[in-house]
Amino acid sequence: MRLIDAIRDAFVLLFSGDATLWQIVWISLKTTGAGLAIATPIAVLAGYAIATHHFTGRRIAIWLSQAALSLPTVLIGLLLYLMLSRQGPWGGLEWLFTQSGIIAGQVLIALPVLIAFTLAAVQAADPRLAETAITLGASRWRVMLTVLFEARFGVMAAIINGFGRVISEVGCALMVGGNIAGETRTITTAIALETSKGEFSQGIALGMVLVAFALAINAALMLVQGDARATRGMQ
Repeated sequence: MRLIDAIRDAFVLLFSGDATLWQIVWISLKTTGAGLAIATPIAVLAGYAIATHHFTGRRIAIWLSQAALSLPTVLIGLLLYLMLSRQGPWGGLEWLFTQSGIIAGQVLIALPVLIAFTLAAVQAADPRLAETAITLGASRWRVMLTVLFEARFGVMAAIINGFGRVISEVGCALMVGGNIAGETRTITTAIALETSKGEFSQGIALGMVLVAFALAINAALMLVQGDARATRGMQ
């Protein structure tokens, strides 16, 4: 198939409302959203705790959270596969080759991104804010919420970057999900499958959707950064 024909057919798939294509997109959005919803509160609390508390092993915790950013997702998929297999310690959950397994992988992939960005955002916040809140008798939870509100733009950037990393990964979703049609086939695994079959139309169409997500994510990040600069300029 010529490239121009494949691109033409890709546009036909996109704008004809092809059920198979949009089901793949929906599965990707569903698993990514669920993974982020689980990972975000855990990561924000962990990032805040590491940034604001001095404890033995703090440097190691920071080092590990940053080092985890460079872990290949296929390695995370391999480890999770071994844990979820019948012989693994979590085999009883029966999550292998299910959307729950993919979501578990998305959580593990998103956590380092969210923790590292939240840690950096909280460390960049004015320390006098927490000191003032403590002086005024605020509880620990109130102090935390005050600091996180101050660092909200950094936390929002963490969530946006986490979304981008999770929805674009292929290794973990392929190994843990199994690329089952209508169940665990995501945008990236479908692109890999269609390309290997020599069927480029759906792969190109899904690639366009992924590019659209990337552009939207980066536009949102630019808006967040612009709001942050505007807020600092008014202070």
